[in-house]
Amino acid sequence: MKERILLCGNEAIGEGAIQAGCQFYAGYPITPQNELTAYMARRMNEEGRVFIQSESEISAINMVFGASLAGARAMTSSSSPGISLKQEGISYLVGCELPAVIINIMRGGPGLGNIAPSQADYFQATKGGGHGDYHTIVLAPSSVEEAFSLTFLAFDLADLYRNPVIILGDGVLGQMMEPVSQIQNSRPKVKNYSKDWILNGCRGRNPRIIRSLLLGEGELEKHNQRLQKKFKEIKEKEVRFEALYLEDADFILVSYGTVSRICKAVVSNLRSLGKKIGLIRPVSLWPFPEEIIKKTAKRLKGILVVEMSAGQMLEDVKISVEGACPVYFYGRMGGGVPTEEEIFKQVIAL
Repeated sequence: MKERILLCGNEAIGEGAIQAGCQFYAGYPITPQNELTAYMARRMNEEGRVFIQSESEISAINMVFGASLAGARAMTSSSSPGISLKQEGISYLVGCELPAVIINIMRGGPGLGNIAPSQADYFQATKGGGHGDYHTIVLAPSSVEEAFSLTFLAFDLADLYRNPVIILGDGVLGQMMEPVSQIQNSRPKVKNYSKDWILNGCRGRNPRIIRSLLLGEGELEKHNQRLQKKFKEIKEKEVRFEALYLEDADFILVSYGTVSRICKAVVSNLRSLGKKIGLIRPVSLWPFPEEIIKKTAKRLKGILVVEMSAGQMLEDVKISVEGACPVYFYGRMGGGVPTEEEIFKQVIAL
């Protein structure tokens, strides 16, 4: 019998980072992710690793920059307004090809908003919230168990591609508690990637230079072309999604994170009534699972996208569908969470 431990989502993310070998954490308190910072304060100390409560979110992301530059597995976390403050630093990390893991437990906005759950940071995460042509890998867990496993994966992907990875959760996922089995059973193994680029002293070897300020004629363009080649490789290899009942579905729901859990209940209820409905849950928001949506849309009567936003992922779904079938939307904003009854009525009406 597998042993399971009861954790909230924030704690599971923290333990996922610990198990993945996170050596450096810097963060600044903000609700609804404070449990994560508190968890890392205790666990990093127990493991003899570095924890810093920084004086600001801007300080935290730049400390992560320095730690990654020295070869450490580094992480920071915050919630929506705090992540906005980190955007310049995230652009710098991508420009210098430095691995890092960034956790965003989203809350309602714009501005300070409230501390209720939201999914309105989708654009910021998937389209590059800072300056320049860049992408971060974005993973969206929908359960506490997945919060653990995707955080663990995030460190490997960050090192593999030398690129920041964002875990995009929300206030519900961060606060709710569920049993997690992977912590005690069948733990994934930490991969050790060669880091022959880190700045760790150059005695006995040629100096290394890591920078994103490239002023030579055509130098920055060549750098960008190389980054785009890497992003293309990520799009080809790192798409992740969950699909339910696509074989006979004539109508599907598309949702991610917390909302996908509600949509699964709707699909189950409609299936019991004989309705041929399915679900696609993007797990990687970037790269987005456009091919499975494009392929499926060709034989559908319609798609309903459900989000805790005004319709941000909706745009990526429409692009993927390419007009093959109608795409509808239902969303709640500012901390509003779509209910099973609301989604059920939307599907029946359509």
